[in-house]
Amino acid sequence: MLQAMRNKMHGWPSIILLGVCVFAMSLFGMESYFTSRDESFVAKVGKHEISQNAYQDRMNQLRQQASAEQGEHFDASIFEKPETKQRVLDGMVDQQLLLAANTDWGMRVSDQAVRDYIAAIPAFQVNNQFDATSYSAWLTSQRKTPGMFEDEVRSSLATQLLPDAINDSTIISDAQVDQFLSLLTQRRNLRYFLLPRPTLADNQVSDAQIETYYKAHLAEYMNPEQVSVKYIEVNGADLPLDAAPSDEDLKKRYADEKQRFVQPEQRLASHILINVPANATPEQQKAALAKAEKIAADANPGDFAKLAEQNSQDLGSKRQGGDLGWLEKGVTDPAFDAALFALQKNQISKPVLSSDGYHVIWLRDLRSGQSKPFEEVRDQLAKEASAAERDRKYNEVAGKMSDNTYQNPSSLEPASVALNLPIKSTALFSRKGGDGLAANPKVVAAAFGDDVLVQGNNSSLIDLGNNHSLVIHVDKHVPAAARPLTEVHADVQKKILDERVAATEKKQADEALGRLRKGEPMPAVATSLGATVTSLSEATRQSQVPAPLLAQAFLLPHPATGKAEFAAVDMQDGGYALLAVDKVQGGDLSKVPAEQRESLRQQMAQAYGSETTRELIGLLKAKVKIKINTGRL
Repeated sequence: MLQAMRNKMHGWPSIILLGVCVFAMSLFGMESYFTSRDESFVAKVGKHEISQNAYQDRMNQLRQQASAEQGEHFDASIFEKPETKQRVLDGMVDQQLLLAANTDWGMRVSDQAVRDYIAAIPAFQVNNQFDATSYSAWLTSQRKTPGMFEDEVRSSLATQLLPDAINDSTIISDAQVDQFLSLLTQRRNLRYFLLPRPTLADNQVSDAQIETYYKAHLAEYMNPEQVSVKYIEVNGADLPLDAAPSDEDLKKRYADEKQRFVQPEQRLASHILINVPANATPEQQKAALAKAEKIAADANPGDFAKLAEQNSQDLGSKRQGGDLGWLEKGVTDPAFDAALFALQKNQISKPVLSSDGYHVIWLRDLRSGQSKPFEEVRDQLAKEASAAERDRKYNEVAGKMSDNTYQNPSSLEPASVALNLPIKSTALFSRKGGDGLAANPKVVAAAFGDDVLVQGNNSSLIDLGNNHSLVIHVDKHVPAAARPLTEVHADVQKKILDERVAATEKKQADEALGRLRKGEPMPAVATSLGATVTSLSEATRQSQVPAPLLAQAFLLPHPATGKAEFAAVDMQDGGYALLAVDKVQGGDLSKVPAEQRESLRQQMAQAYGSETTRELIGLLKAKVKIKINTGRL
């Protein structure tokens, strides 16, 4: 605002007026202007803020996961919907509530649990064993330290501490399992017949009737609003590079990033863990230490694996004789780390205390750190340098395109000429999208936005991802309009006749249902309508019966002795069926295998536990102040 005033005002009057404005601001809120803080969080749970970066990282993670799972069927527009964004944020709030509860109730993820989880990740395994080299390479590719990744794993595991504890403590009785199995395997005696499709007595539709129906249902016969757009785009993959990186440039890059190509010193280790409970008494600590000291005194390289299988309480490694694979500094507990890297080859340590207990460590082998020579990594460096240069050039061109189209909002021509970018165009498309670029939800949203469609401006830069962006300008706009009656005459006529048939079928089904409920035998009703009754004894939920009939059969109440429960069933294809349920019996539980019963018990425990967890989260929410910043979603 002040800049606009400066542009329009000149001379001493403006100076006086501006001085008055500044003085007024000093009296009425200048302090708050400087001390106000922009709330950059998307949510605040108690005192903890969920940052916009954390929220975007979660969205990106879920988007990438969905893309990988769904492939060509992936619809990115789902992640632009407000309900999706809110659902993701709700999940992050729930997780923060669980983490806070962990702290309040003294629950924590042990270092051993973190190591076991990481060691079990398939990407870090070679021959079904943890491989430190693969782990280190992955960390380097992700630009993460072991500590950073361990913290991520710890946080992820921490959110499951309470739900897992609730699931583990949920008890499902035999009676509950039996009750559910009885419902699941329930048997019902059914009879039904399909009503024949009726012949219309009146199949004539006059022009007047067609016109009346057309006017009453005009919204069903509209051509949607459509636009076509012109656009200019910049795609990083198509941008030519000025020159390939020189050896001098690559060597400098190699020198600057040499640490990336150094394989750190690694040690091949095995261990025996004697656990110490988190709230151990002095006597328990002494007993654990005494046991670890005896093992260390008795152990030698020849029988270490056997001792580990017999005594180690690290379930992740004891079956492998305590083998931990190749380790490098920073991967394990600091005390374990210090002891391991102080040993000589084939030396066995004295007991080493960590947060999990006492470790007896055997250093089986070691290999010193090695640096890959420039020649070995030259191609990788060249590829990275080219990618970086392409990113730089894309950002430069995209930035210029954005600036130029903003400065010349009524046309793409100036930017096209200045940047040598051709103006392209799309075919007409509706708010539901079209083909090619018009299938992208971001392009559709921009094209039908007020600034572009109503005001006639260029769009802002539309980022399509992967160094690909464009700016659009509406070329043609076709308002929504009713299709002429001559064009839809046949469709309207068919719709009228279809509705007459549906009404006749519904009337016929209701009349037949009334006859059955008055006590008329089903075979007689079926015969009078030209249908045949089908009977099915002890039908189950898996029986080969048309789906609408089967669903309704298990929704009807239990019939009284000697009577049946009836229903008219819409078969979802325009036809109707009449259904009778004569008898209901519980399932035969003697035929349920023990393993199926146990599997069901576990599923029920998980379902009950999940519901209990949701109730717990609800209680936690009621006790904590939660603020949602919807403007940041």
